[in-house]
Amino acid sequence: MIGVAIPAHDEEACLGACLAALLRAARHPGLAGEPVAVCVVLDTCADGSAAVAARYRRRFEAAGCVLEVLEIGARQVGAARAAGARRLLERGARWLAFTDADTRVSPQWLVAQLGLGVDAVCGSVTVDDWSAHCAMAGRLREHFALHYQDRDGHRHIHGANLGVSAAAYLAAGGFAAVGCHEDVLLVRALEGTGASVAWSALPRVITSARIDARARGGFGDALLAMTAGLDAGLSA
Repeated sequence: MIGVAIPAHDEEACLGACLAALLRAARHPGLAGEPVAVCVVLDTCADGSAAVAARYRRRFEAAGCVLEVLEIGARQVGAARAAGARRLLERGARWLAFTDADTRVSPQWLVAQLGLGVDAVCGSVTVDDWSAHCAMAGRLREHFALHYQDRDGHRHIHGANLGVSAAAYLAAGGFAAVGCHEDVLLVRALEGTGASVAWSALPRVITSARIDARARGGFGDALLAMTAGLDAGLSA
């Protein structure tokens, strides 16, 4: 079985698109009918995220897939990813894939991860809507395209596009219960165990460039820092 874990903190606006994309990926014929279980970890949610997940649970069941919801109160993305992974391992997952609630995976996402034949996969991300950054949107898009390495052999680590075998995940000790960089810590631990890691652009995902980042220090904050730097350059 393949498991997919998604941490979510007040993601009502994005979660539906995320789950719709995951359902397409879970039904890809390249998986040859292998079961896929998705675990949405609602971490201290005060919005309608639970209701969105409940609506999609029926769609997953109709497609022969599993969608489970866990509720925790950690307010910590590392703890949320770890909780999702733990539940999927209990279900018997041989492969764990991770993404974020503001991310839409491609239909080939799971097939691409598994097809690389390694212990872990670090994928890249694409942004298709920069409008949240208003007047700086165009310059930020150009800066990102110039400096981000969306190609095989990149060295980016994103919790929004990450996969690892169950055995390698357990050998590395799993996700640390931290507020950010839990993905980086896991990959470093995997490297420390000698796990094979593919730095690949084949598993495709589209993530948001929103300015109200859920995890401080994560991708959203990195984009804000880029914007601040570009703005300072214009003002100099």
